[in-house]
Amino acid sequence: MADTTICGIAHLALKVRDMKKALDFYCGVLGLERAFSLGDPEPSIEYIKVGNGQFIELFYTTKHPIDDYTVKSTNNHICLEVEDIFEVEKALNENGITITIPPKGGSDGNWQCWCQDPDGNNIEFMVISPTSKQATV
Repeated sequence: MADTTICGIAHLALKVRDMKKALDFYCGVLGLERAFSLGDPEPSIEYIKVGNGQFIELFYTTKHPIDDYTVKSTNNHICLEVEDIFEVEKALNENGITITIPPKGGSDGNWQCWCQDPDGNNIEFMVISPTSKQATV
């Protein structure tokens, strides 16, 4: 993947048992900023801003059951920001890596595709749209 530019970590996604306690910890104790929520009509994800363009996604367990901690679950993953999602797809294919979710536009306006590392951990690659919430908060 030498031709593919990874810009940084866009987010780390975690399921939490108690959103209030999680928000108290990340925002109150650690001093991070609650950036925005995703989901309609009720939020299913809370975004916590870590730095410029870097977030922790906290998934509500009412929408994403806590005991669904399987490799196939995409709720726990690391997301790497990239410049070109189709170059990532090409590089993964050229290296014999199975793409678990091919490039597609997400509900947040960003492009994404997915694979797994050798241990089965999910990796999301994302091109951040300049008009997405991730880019504008």
